[in-house]
Amino acid sequence: MTLSVDLFFSFRSPYSYLALPKTLKLIADYDATVNLRPVYPLAVRVPGFFKRANPQFARYVVLDSSRVAKHENIPFRFPRPDPIVQDMTTLDVADNQPYIHRLTRLGAAAQLEGRSLVFVDAISRVLWDGSVSGWNEGDHLARAAEAAGFDLAAMDATISADPDRYERIIADNERDHAASGHWGVPTFVFENEPFFGQDRIDLLIWRMESRGLTRG
Repeated sequence: MTLSVDLFFSFRSPYSYLALPKTLKLIADYDATVNLRPVYPLAVRVPGFFKRANPQFARYVVLDSSRVAKHENIPFRFPRPDPIVQDMTTLDVADNQPYIHRLTRLGAAAQLEGRSLVFVDAISRVLWDGSVSGWNEGDHLARAAEAAGFDLAAMDATISADPDRYERIIADNERDHAASGHWGVPTFVFENEPFFGQDRIDLLIWRMESRGLTRG
């Protein structure tokens, strides 16, 4: 029996990006499916989060995610531009967030098709692997989407025609994410049990094996 896992993912989270190679290996090696469910980053989902967080929080994430990438041999550089429009000196988050709204709605559109993992993997590489500056310009995203079997222009047009539909999908994801027992990303949820972080995938597999997970 194929086992299923939900993965709550944010396009701004370095750890969400760093979780993707092991996630893809999980479904390649085992009889399992991963339902990637995009959510908005904490900067949008929890207004004022960075204002309340310890000032060392952001600096540590930069340090730690960079060394995780080196350890795992994953191409990595923080996106240029940042998917969140935020003043990193004052930590003020802008009211207008064109990048993260578009990205997350696109992820929701791919989720509707049941292909969000392959879509998000393709798009995340453009943001995070260091090969592109100005990922939001030109045809970088369109070419990545096309290589994964998607028509980005058509997706954008469909979303623009009914953005509330995709906001509802994201809101449902965020509700189920919160109900899982964790607030961070990436969070994997299997049988209502949360596994937070890219470094908990081995533990997730162990739990799934106890429920009959077999190699594919």
